[in-house]
Amino acid sequence: MAEKQVAKKVRAEQARPDGTTAGTETATTGQRISALKNLGPATESAFARAGIHDAETLRALGTDAAYGRLLASGQRPHFISFYVLEMALQGRPWNDCRGAEKEALRKRFDALCAKVKPDPAQTGLRRLEAELDAIGVIARPAKASKRPRAKPASR
Repeated sequence: MAEKQVAKKVRAEQARPDGTTAGTETATTGQRISALKNLGPATESAFARAGIHDAETLRALGTDAAYGRLLASGQRPHFISFYVLEMALQGRPWNDCRGAEKEALRKRFDALCAKVKPDPAQTGLRRLEAELDAIGVIARPAKASKRPRAKPASR
């Protein structure tokens, strides 16, 4: 019981008047991205690869610009992650997006995905593949024919 009281006191001492908690800042400028509702360490790492290192920068960019940076850095597009980000920036639960609002977000997401193409230099294995393709090392697979494969003759 005493441990719970100590933990409660420590949390209370870490709480700040602006609603943030001590220890949630990055070495850059401010609050960690994972301190935002709905966003965790994996999302924080993905944003770091896209050059977004704190919650203040994320808020300043907004959903579309920030998600565009994720896509440009090689992150695969996923509608749920897009609307989770929108809800996080509004301080709402991730599953609070419904109906017409969700439909409007889907249109924004589709338009963003059509506009932003990943930079091959930023996408790990894709970068290697792009370089190998540029020098003609990768042979593109032929399209599969619709004919069934011949079975090997039995002995």
